[in-house]
Amino acid sequence: MNARATTTTYVISVAAELAGMHPQTLRQYDRLGLVTPQRTRGRGRRYTARDVERLREVQRLSQDEGINLEGIRRILQLQADIEKLRSQREALAEEVTALRAEAERLEQIVAEARHRRERVFSANARGDVSAVRRGYRPAAPAPQGGELVHVPWPNPVPRQSNALVLFATGRH
Repeated sequence: MNARATTTTYVISVAAELAGMHPQTLRQYDRLGLVTPQRTRGRGRRYTARDVERLREVQRLSQDEGINLEGIRRILQLQADIEKLRSQREALAEEVTALRAEAERLEQIVAEARHRRERVFSANARGDVSAVRRGYRPAAPAPQGGELVHVPWPNPVPRQSNALVLFATGRH
C-alpha cells in the first residue's frame, strides 16, 4: 500500500460504504476494538484505507468463515503480534550485522596490536633505534668510556630472567 493510502481519511459514512457495512456496525467494531479509527477534535471518527481493509477482513472472517467477533479480535491481535515480532526480528538482525562488523573491526585492531607488540627494537650507544628480529640480540660493540653495553642473551650470569641488561661503563 502506498503512503498516500494511509494518509487519506474517510468519514464514517464513506468508510462504511467502502467496506460494504452499515455505519452502526463500524461504531460497534470501534467499541469492541476490532478497528480503531483516528479521531478529530470533536471526537468524530476518521478511517484510513488501512482501516477500511481491516473492516473488509473482519466482515470476511465473520460471514465467510463463520468466526465470532471475539475470535476475530483474537486473530487480529495475533496478526499484530506477528507483525511486531517480525519488526523486532529485523531490528535484531540489523543489530547482529552491526555487532559482527564491530567485532571484525576490533579483531583487526587486536591483531595489529599483537603485531606491534611482537616487534623488537634495539638502540645503539648513540641512541639510534632499529628494528630487529624477535629473539635476536645485536652483538655488543667493544665498550668505550661512558657507553651503554648490550649483554646478549642468554645472559652469561646464570639467572632465570628475560630482561635485557644494559649498563654504563666508566664514568657517568
